[in-house]
Amino acid sequence: MTEKTTGASYAAAGVDIEAGDRAVELMKEWVKKTQRPEVLGGLGGFAGLFDASALKRYERPLLASATDGVGTKVDIARQLGVYDTIGHDLVAMVMDDIVVCGAEPLFMTDYICVGKVHPERVAAIVKGIAEGCVLAGCALVGGETAEHPGLLGPDDFDVAGAGTGVVEYDRLLGADRIRTGDAVIAMASSGLHSNGYSLVRHVLFDRAGMSLDQHVEELGRTLGEELLEPTKIYSLDCMALTRTAEVHAYSHITGGGLAANLARVIPDHLHATVDRGTWTPGAIFDLVGKAGQVEQLELEKTLNMGVGMMAVVPQQSVEVALTALADRGVDAWVAGEILDRGDHAEGATLTGSYAG
Repeated sequence: MTEKTTGASYAAAGVDIEAGDRAVELMKEWVKKTQRPEVLGGLGGFAGLFDASALKRYERPLLASATDGVGTKVDIARQLGVYDTIGHDLVAMVMDDIVVCGAEPLFMTDYICVGKVHPERVAAIVKGIAEGCVLAGCALVGGETAEHPGLLGPDDFDVAGAGTGVVEYDRLLGADRIRTGDAVIAMASSGLHSNGYSLVRHVLFDRAGMSLDQHVEELGRTLGEELLEPTKIYSLDCMALTRTAEVHAYSHITGGGLAANLARVIPDHLHATVDRGTWTPGAIFDLVGKAGQVEQLELEKTLNMGVGMMAVVPQQSVEVALTALADRGVDAWVAGEILDRGDHAEGATLTGSYAG
């Protein structure tokens, strides 16, 4: 008697549609918390809808868009089994790029790729994204969860997102506004944020042999808790600052470090100089440097060194700007100034030695 064979199926190939549906149901309550009046429809449609008639109040609205991910920081979340903070990192990486030009964050979509859908795990990731959207003042209008068995392991995942904002044409911030004598204001980071984790993981795990559950006295907590500290979201702080004081430009300090990112908003004829002596980088930066014998310049090219956002403002706006940021609980200080380019090849340089 010939044995009857079972036909192939999507489930047998490793894709669980019912688990995906369950994940959508679990995430709905969190997405609802991000809703703005302009959002139409709910989660589950083929596209997110945003009422563009809200832009009629603008004379010449410019749409700003950005997309990003979180990089290898997701592996820290996977190893620790903590999934409800990585979304903060994602929103920060996307929406803080958008606010740099002076744009108001409007809405965001996400993409979550997993080896196997664990509904509660996916919902926890979306919870973090939704909480991040609330902190950025934008709506989460939709997204996609993709299951890729065979390509990713059962516990592996990655996240990415795209966002849109709007700014009035004549209020666009950037290099064209910057003038000689402007002050550079630094805003403290919450730690490593979401860049440089390939270097950090190599140094701390492969070279120093440290573990995520190891308590580190200099950090005052476990290494895992430090590495998973969410990226600070500056969007609403920057918008409030722009309304309160004259701001010429912002620079989001991400991959490439402080000097390289600040240089992106400096015009060709000017130069930004930043004094290291105006702040002390957090203990995690010193730990990475010493554990891997990483030279200071290499650290500065890779990590934010304790500064997550910078604002360039005219001198007469400095005190108002610092007060406004302090009122919002943002640790900020004057870190440098704008000079004529002179013989400088780069748009921005760091000078002096770090305090402390």
